[in-house]
Amino acid sequence: MKKFLLISFMILVTLLAACGDKSSSDNGGSKDRDVVELTFTTWGSEGHIAMYEELLEEFYEENPNIKVKIESIPHADYQQKLSVLAAGNELPDVGWVAERMVPQFINNQILREITEITEDKEFDFEDYIPSTLELWQHDGGLYGLPFSTPPMIIYYNKTMFEDAGVETPNELAAKGEWTWEQFEEVAKAISTGEGVNRKYGARLFNEWTNFATMPSHTFSYGGEMFSDDMSSFEWNSDEGIATFELLNRMMFEDKSHVPPGENVNFESGNVGMFTFMYSYIANVRGITDFEWDIAPLPKGPEGRVPLLGQAGLAAFEGSDHPEEALKLLQFLGSKTGIQASSQFFVPARKSVLESDEFINVENNPPRESIELAVINEMGNGFIYPLHEDWAKIESEIVSGFDKLFAQMATPEEILAEMEEKINPLLQ
Repeated sequence: MKKFLLISFMILVTLLAACGDKSSSDNGGSKDRDVVELTFTTWGSEGHIAMYEELLEEFYEENPNIKVKIESIPHADYQQKLSVLAAGNELPDVGWVAERMVPQFINNQILREITEITEDKEFDFEDYIPSTLELWQHDGGLYGLPFSTPPMIIYYNKTMFEDAGVETPNELAAKGEWTWEQFEEVAKAISTGEGVNRKYGARLFNEWTNFATMPSHTFSYGGEMFSDDMSSFEWNSDEGIATFELLNRMMFEDKSHVPPGENVNFESGNVGMFTFMYSYIANVRGITDFEWDIAPLPKGPEGRVPLLGQAGLAAFEGSDHPEEALKLLQFLGSKTGIQASSQFFVPARKSVLESDEFINVENNPPRESIELAVINEMGNGFIYPLHEDWAKIESEIVSGFDKLFAQMATPEEILAEMEEKINPLLQ
């Protein structure tokens, strides 16, 4: 009898365990089915992706049923890639959008309106600097949140300046003497060596198709690229010709500028001054072979006019999970999200821009340099012209610079040809 009871008990335990396993399996399966995977696209570096992955751990704590897959697409291919994905109804849920992409994306109706998040008191939409939002507002709606609003700046090799016995850009700026004329002279003065040992005073192009610094020279002398209503090309002017002549002298007469097509970068220690956005600082913080700092662009008679490069966070139309996508966007654009990304980008939230956390990132330049080159210049800059055919317009401008680089035409001839080809695109 005891043996029979023992066997019966063991069978009962086994059955209960089996039921328990089945129940656990069912619950686990249900839980797995409830997990939503969102896609978040960027053109960011490994450092940017690592920052987001760490940041998202906090998002997962509040939203355990959401997982985010980060995809990085090269910046040069990003706009075309998203246009192709839109045609196939395969857009990501959330992603980065650069300022020049906004007109096309809004015109093609692939950006989702997100005005509802402005009503969330905890989100504190009023913390965003109003001027940074203009690009993302259309017909009374909001279509993105800026996370990066940097003015173009100069990274400079302090060691090269010291070795040449030349005042640095910040020293000249402090005296009110940091002009484009001084920039040209200084670049010549700090250039040394020949052949593979050549050290160049300047590099004004990150990529040879990226001419973003050059309009600043024109604007600072009172010129324009386009009419205010984007109906005519205005760079073919005395001021525009002077800009192209400056570049021509530095590249081919003084040889103080890195030659076209050569990839001598700032980090190598062979470039004295390099112009790019503040986000490039992630590449510079690890430099130990020479001393470096940042400075504002030079000024002309009309002051300094740096490009303000904007990038924003947007939710795309057609998401299978619109509610979860909006949660992700709201988190990335929150104070927490913008604070995290401010180690790479100039923040659009006032509270973050003025915070010690933004200034005191490890291996950052001194506070005085960041204030001089970045914070104080945010009200002086310009945003790229907006036109739905900007890709075609940009292609013609790049073609013009290619002719200058190849010495195929004079600045006057190049700008006249640009005007002839671009004006029809503006009609």
